[in-house]
Amino acid sequence: MNILLATSEAVPFAKTGGLADVCGALPIEIARLGHEVAVVMPAFRQTFQAGQSIEPTGVELSIPIGRKTVAGTVLRSHLPGSDVPVYLIDQPGYFDRPGLYQQDGKDYIDNCERFVFFSRAVLEIIEQLQLPVDIVHANDWQTGLVPAYLKLEYAGVPRYEHIRSILTIHNMAYQGNFWHWDMLLTGLDWKYFNWQQMEFFGNLNLLKTGLVFADYLTTVSPRYAQEIQTPEHGCGLEGVLSQRRHALTGIINGVDYRQWNPATDQHLAAQYDAGNFRQGKPVCKQALQAELGLPQEADTPLIGFVGRLVDQKGLDLITQLLKDTLATNHVQWAILGTGEAKYHELLPTLAARFPHRLATRLEFSDALAHRIEAGADIFMMPSRFEPCGLNQLYSLRYGTVPLVRATGGLADSITNATAENLAAGTANGFSFQTYSTAALGETLDRALAAYREPATWQKIVKTGMTQDWSWARSARQYIDLYEEALHAPELSRT
Repeated sequence: MNILLATSEAVPFAKTGGLADVCGALPIEIARLGHEVAVVMPAFRQTFQAGQSIEPTGVELSIPIGRKTVAGTVLRSHLPGSDVPVYLIDQPGYFDRPGLYQQDGKDYIDNCERFVFFSRAVLEIIEQLQLPVDIVHANDWQTGLVPAYLKLEYAGVPRYEHIRSILTIHNMAYQGNFWHWDMLLTGLDWKYFNWQQMEFFGNLNLLKTGLVFADYLTTVSPRYAQEIQTPEHGCGLEGVLSQRRHALTGIINGVDYRQWNPATDQHLAAQYDAGNFRQGKPVCKQALQAELGLPQEADTPLIGFVGRLVDQKGLDLITQLLKDTLATNHVQWAILGTGEAKYHELLPTLAARFPHRLATRLEFSDALAHRIEAGADIFMMPSRFEPCGLNQLYSLRYGTVPLVRATGGLADSITNATAENLAAGTANGFSFQTYSTAALGETLDRALAAYREPATWQKIVKTGMTQDWSWARSARQYIDLYEEALHAPELSRT
């Protein structure tokens, strides 16, 4: 098969979140499984600072945007360590900016226009570069127009008539919602601006557009695929998703074990694997305690958190738990991340009061993130919602037992350490259902009790370390879906 993956982010060219990790790793695994795959993305300013070789293709684009035509060019690079080509759509007026989507916390006012241009360019390069394409795999609202253009403007056009489209939803909370007059920029007929297709409470919604016109839909975990069909997690689009539930599949993201593997991780004080973690992890724990200024107490449980300091990640629960227990619980905490101002103020205040119990680093450090994954005993992820989550998967490989709220991908990947699951040898972490500080505290107490039983704890650790959450596993599921899409009867929703 020939797959063209359209995205606004891919590691190492541009990144704001997990979308980039997916689109930088999944294509490589698809190629390893014997398929032809290419990536197309905007040539952001960040792209040219990524240290990758970029060359011109000589292809020039003329893209209609409303009543005007905007010129662009196509550049070419590769995903590192592979032959997977990356086509970069260069239009400095749209993409040579400090941020990908916003500056100083405010969205660019022309975001709709920028991604109308990009979405049209995605399909235009198929002809211009003579690319054989069976599947266009779009991602999130930034490419939500691609399935619509394919179905509405390219139907029956040679080279395009048999192409199928798939849209992956990485987070329903980000939808590309714009005022209704931006419909003019798309060049599509106003008749599609209706509540069943592109309109959403009077606005143009690019994610909804993709949900309606794509042949198949995926999201980043099976549980999240169910959750987004409910009012709690559907963000207003649960009706559309419920209608299209037979075309919706949840495929959990994978881990790039080239980057996240304690046996080869050069960031660590000691390398280890499932066979010798009893020797390696204590060395990493002691080094992390020293780095963060915590007492080097081998027997004191060390809890790690790496991520955005926002309520979605459960920071309201974590900070309340810290306030309730730091003075009495004999545990240590290591927290790394940036986020909301209230947590930037509260966490250092707590760390100053309890310097032997709490270490905070209000920054992002990839190297320190690796060391926390290796040095911590428990990894905390009490998310309010979590489409997939990656840190719990990193934690499993690093022998750091995840403690999660059972939502989205966390529910799909973490098997609660109940007596039954422990006996069956399937327990790899601890989870709770009710979003409350009390439920979090009770689950932490269970985890700490297990920690004090070395045989039980080591069994949980080893179960997690020997599980396969690789991208190869996920890529095979995507390939099965691509095959299904290619052989399914022709679909029409126009």
